[in-house]
Amino acid sequence: MTEPLLSVRDLGKHYTSRGTNLTILHGISFDIGKGEAVGLVGESGSGKTTIGRSVLRLVEPSAGSVRFDGTELTTLSESEMRRTRPRMQYIFQDPFASLSPRMTIGEILTEGLKIQGIATSSERMDRARKALEQVDLPPDAVSRYAHEFSGGQRQRIGIARALTLAPEFIVADEPVSALDVSIQAQVINLLRDLQQNLGLTMLFISHDLAVVEYICDRVIVLYLGRIMEIAPSAELYAKPLHPYARALLSAIPSPDPDAPRESQILKGDIPSVANPPSGCVFRTRCPLALPACAQIVPDLREMAPGRFKACIRDDLD
Repeated sequence: MTEPLLSVRDLGKHYTSRGTNLTILHGISFDIGKGEAVGLVGESGSGKTTIGRSVLRLVEPSAGSVRFDGTELTTLSESEMRRTRPRMQYIFQDPFASLSPRMTIGEILTEGLKIQGIATSSERMDRARKALEQVDLPPDAVSRYAHEFSGGQRQRIGIARALTLAPEFIVADEPVSALDVSIQAQVINLLRDLQQNLGLTMLFISHDLAVVEYICDRVIVLYLGRIMEIAPSAELYAKPLHPYARALLSAIPSPDPDAPRESQILKGDIPSVANPPSGCVFRTRCPLALPACAQIVPDLREMAPGRFKACIRDDLD
């Protein structure tokens, strides 16, 4: 891995709901190198979006450290964080809800520049037109409104909004899950090309492991607010070490229906954060759980260079 641009250590997030304390994230730690695309995968309810929003302080972390290019973000004042935000941008999941229907596309794309006091009005509009061209939309779209575009085009506009500020780091939160299957590949190809051509560092959040394999250099597997496995993409998809990662990967459709494969269908739903299992949080759905799994919370251990696993079983390597 290259020099880390983002370093997260012991990230925690807690909420209080109806008098009950809920822990969403438990001691999350990972690095993302400059120019690297890292996938964050797991079922709904794993805490993926909470991580993405916490590292950008769109929600405030309850504990832990988030360092961006050597600067500790969690201790920055609101004004200091505002000056840092152009370097860190977020692509939202829903292209329909994330664009104001009352603003022209030009106003949407230049809003961040205006807030930051960057460039003149005409220069900001020039940057907006350039960003639209980068996402394969016509520059004259600046005078139109969001409702005039399809879902895929709206997501391209959301990507362009992030690009206008020339960020170094982007969190892409399920950027194609709300789109028709027929246009998902187009947006994924666009994101991959932009990431590579612009040298962007990216945290790519998704529940679709096939998409993550295509676009990401490394993968973080998350379950109920805890990291289960971290590995380079090629190694994870060739030989996952954690039972949860194995189950997720076994569910990916194969292009060859006759090819032999090991199926590990997960039973039941992910537990509630209000009543998590004792010990290993995955044990209630794990086909390989041992009695000790109910008592021991496994540490995330480095099993090989760059490969980490949170499981007490060493016979799965």
